Amino acid sequence: MRQYMKFYIDGAWVDPVTPKSLDVINPATAQVSGHISLGSAADVDKAVNAAARAFKSWSRTSKQQRLALLHRIIEEFTRRVPELGDAIMEEMGAPKWLAHGTQAGIGVNHFKTAVSILEKFEFEEDRGTSRVVREPIGVCGFITPWNWPIHQICAKVAPALATGCTVVLKPSEIAPFSAQIFAEILHAAGVPPGVFNLVQGEGPVVGQAIAEHPNVDMVSITGSTRAGIQVAQAAARTVKRVCQELGGKSPNIILEDADIKAAVTGGINGVMMNSGQSCRAPTRMLVPNKLMDEVCTIAKEVAESWQPGDPAADSRMGPVISASQWQKIQALIASGVNAGAKLVTGGLGKPEGLEQGYFVKPTVFRDVKNSMEIAREEIFGPVLSIIGYDTEEEAIELANDTDYGLGGYVHSKNIDHARAVAAQIRAGYISLNNAGMDLNVPFGGYKQSGNGREFGDQAFGEFLEYKSLLGFSPAA
Repeated sequence: MRQYMKFYIDGAWVDPVTPKSLDVINPATAQVSGHISLGSAADVDKAVNAAARAFKSWSRTSKQQRLALLHRIIEEFTRRVPELGDAIMEEMGAPKWLAHGTQAGIGVNHFKTAVSILEKFEFEEDRGTSRVVREPIGVCGFITPWNWPIHQICAKVAPALATGCTVVLKPSEIAPFSAQIFAEILHAAGVPPGVFNLVQGEGPVVGQAIAEHPNVDMVSITGSTRAGIQVAQAAARTVKRVCQELGGKSPNIILEDADIKAAVTGGINGVMMNSGQSCRAPTRMLVPNKLMDEVCTIAKEVAESWQPGDPAADSRMGPVISASQWQKIQALIASGVNAGAKLVTGGLGKPEGLEQGYFVKPTVFRDVKNSMEIAREEIFGPVLSIIGYDTEEEAIELANDTDYGLGGYVHSKNIDHARAVAAQIRAGYISLNNAGMDLNVPFGGYKQSGNGREFGDQAFGEFLEYKSLLGFSPAA
């Protein structure tokens, strides 16, 4: 059983100011798998003060010094990827192939991307007789989620360190194990004291304290839209920068001239991977009404290949994160049935033989109306809504008829056709014909999916302030 009872502050593992522990539940077994300490505003204050002290020297380091540290982090991270995979499998129920592959492995790729960008990044630029300097913003507070725990931590920490900022991290208390190992990785890599700090805790306590702390210069949160609003409100009191990567209800437009089998298969896989717990999952599949039956036949076969099971075995899908999340998903599935949507496969209850953990049947609805709750709410489970359309214009209108704008998907054998439709979708990260993730381009959303961007050189910009030095190079 894992016991992580200390926080990482100012380069050392320290006890919380006020001892308080939390049981961490393995969602595959619904049993306690470990314990962490829960922090308080006093712990946050200690961490922020350490980060503020460290910022004075870390912000003045050279590009070469920061690159050297990033390379050491990559080396240590790579060595401990198997250990991170085990932790992710245990804390959030990701199946072995996913936990040890994408879930753990993507973290080191964020640091590799940061290295490649930093090597070419220019922090100063002359404009006439003036010089524009990009300087690190300061102490950064990070609030990260449980669904892609290491991915989301590294997407924030890597560019922050690369630009000369210092960090206070609050990972999800629901899936906290991998974050503790991450702190060990940074310590072993020689991160200077105070440059990175970790305080475990609950959002309304530790997250709130980070957001409203006067010595935190920017706060970045990945989470629900509700949590993002609360963080923005708390941060507004000290006028700090806020970066939010929030919810999604991404449309997947399958055009009549698409490779139907490939498009539907890719769409189902995108929903079912990670048990549907991905913010940009293509959970609204928009298909021509004339192809509805063909699409549903393919969707049923593909969805049923994603049978849940023991994450430590060879199962393709694990459980969802918690009892409360399972109950929310069940309520939304019931809502779809009651609203008149037709089940293609899946439905209410747990899969046969998996009564102990928080397992959900891979579920597909057809004949969904975009006004139904299952088409409006972010379910965050392995549930797909298939919505029919008659014209391309209607498909685009349906795609944009959402409070969210994080992801989008378009399928057509004619790439120019796909590009033209993608240009009309109000979303920040759009995939054409099952194109995979690209860490070199900006990631973020429109509307209630948040503001600011992660990934690529745009992520660097979130951690930089502009200083203009007039008369820096006086004319002769």
